[in-house]
Amino acid sequence: NGLRVLAIAYKEVREGRPITVFDERDLIFVGLIAMMDPPRKESKAAVESCIKAGIKPVMITGDHKITATAIAKQIGILQDPSEAIEGAEIEGLTDRELQEKVQDVSVYARVTPEQKIRIVKAWQEKGNVVAMTGDGVNDGPALKQADIGVAMGITGTEVAKDASSMILTDDNFS
Repeated sequence: NGLRVLAIAYKEVREGRPITVFDERDLIFVGLIAMMDPPRKESKAAVESCIKAGIKPVMITGDHKITATAIAKQIGILQDPSEAIEGAEIEGLTDRELQEKVQDVSVYARVTPEQKIRIVKAWQEKGNVVAMTGDGVNDGPALKQADIGVAMGITGTEVAKDASSMILTDDNFS
């Protein structure tokens, strides 16, 4: 379901003793917590508007593939799970192979900053105008490579803002 899962555990230590990395062994498992980072409410309508306008929205994320595909399905980016790949798969492709495959992919998960640039370049080499949104330091190079880099003004890092041609002052993609 695209939930992020954390395991909770503990260990009793003597008071006053400094805690070291060795204290992270032999923990007592308590349970699991599942959390959802839901997509913004306006994102589904924004994706629909893009599709109606002839724009192919694509998700490029560092998140796990299962999380990414669940979110992409919710907002209308992903129809078929076969349209999602991971960075490890991209790593094994030549630039030419990536260029041939890029239009069949809607979700790129667990990607590195270098792979983001390769994805943007592959779309451009197919003759597409590429707009990319981002907010992190790791998005900077791909934002700069894109024809239109769009940074988030509230949550965006200075690196992302400096690399972009446009800044959304309210972080609202729609």
